[in-house]
Amino acid sequence: MTRVLLGLLTLGALIAAGAVFWLDRDAPATGATSEANVRPVPVETAETEARDLVRRLYVSGSLEASSRLEIIPRVAGRIAGIAVDIGDPVEPGDLLLELDAEEFQQELLQSQAELAVAQSSLAEARESLNAARRALARTRELRSQGIASAAELEAAESQAVLQQTRVDLAQSQLRQRTAALRSAEIRESYARIEADWQGLGTRHVAERMANPGAVIGANTAVLALVGLDPLRAVAFVSEADYGRLGTGQKVRLRSAAWPEEFFHGTVDRIAPEFREASRQARVEIEVPNADSRLRPGMFVEIAIDLDRRDQAQAVPRDALLQRADGFVVFSIDTEADPPLARRHQVTPGIRDGEWVEIIEPELPRTIVTLGQHLLSDGNPVRLPTAGGERTSGVEPRPDSAQAPR
Repeated sequence: MTRVLLGLLTLGALIAAGAVFWLDRDAPATGATSEANVRPVPVETAETEARDLVRRLYVSGSLEASSRLEIIPRVAGRIAGIAVDIGDPVEPGDLLLELDAEEFQQELLQSQAELAVAQSSLAEARESLNAARRALARTRELRSQGIASAAELEAAESQAVLQQTRVDLAQSQLRQRTAALRSAEIRESYARIEADWQGLGTRHVAERMANPGAVIGANTAVLALVGLDPLRAVAFVSEADYGRLGTGQKVRLRSAAWPEEFFHGTVDRIAPEFREASRQARVEIEVPNADSRLRPGMFVEIAIDLDRRDQAQAVPRDALLQRADGFVVFSIDTEADPPLARRHQVTPGIRDGEWVEIIEPELPRTIVTLGQHLLSDGNPVRLPTAGGERTSGVEPRPDSAQAPR
């Protein structure tokens, strides 16, 4: 009996010792699990910057010549020669084309001859008038002496009046022939067409509609000339964007012909109405083109400057998170050990390429650009070392977040 009791006591002591051992063993494991929940999150960082940011409206459009002239002869005829061809520059005073002028020259010679006849007729009529006036004077003198009869005086007076009428008729015919000669000279001048614009600079031949030897009618276009400097970019904007536009706004353009280069212009005109079919309004942009690299008809991508902020507080676009309660940026408290993430509710402003303006609040210098979707306020973080490697690998604790696209 004593042995049984002693055995039971020994067994109870062993069980108690085992329980204490297992309790002491589990305590460190629980602490280790808690430590694992707050392991540092690996992140990438950048620094806030003061940058000049621009809000832009992006549209597509095409280039047009600022002016286009069609060369149209005023008279019909056969084309004797065309002095320019497609692509040629044209300056004021340059010869463009000539028509066969033989017919016009013949008309001019005929008009000159008819004018000479009219001048001779007028001279003859004036001599006849002078003779009639002298005869009338003699008849009046003879009548006063009683030698000439009243009938003779009346006849002399009638003859003088008749000769005056003939002079008036000859003068009218002379004016008519003078006008006909001037018309013939003008028609003859129409056979030679020169560039006669003033103050519009160099133009280029954009199109040729006829060839030498062709017979054309009056008011038929033969050449088309365009001005290349400046050009006009045309785009169409919707009602939502219309109210933000104004003349004088700066514009940046890019063409597939020069994909690595930006061209600049200004908003020149905004249509006061919307097209009924598309519900869009026409916008015209003046584009300087002194080197003539841009050409009418090119497709262009257009960025219109709507707003500008100089030296604004800016962060990389990747640093901005959009969460249920708004936009968030995480900064790094580098004075803590290990460094800690600090959550900031922010008000974004202008977005310009890869940078976003932060209107408020003022942020610390170092912000998170990668890994912030795993963070919450106060999380320890692990920063890259100088060589780009991290001090250790961990399983981060995620926090729901979505970066804005």
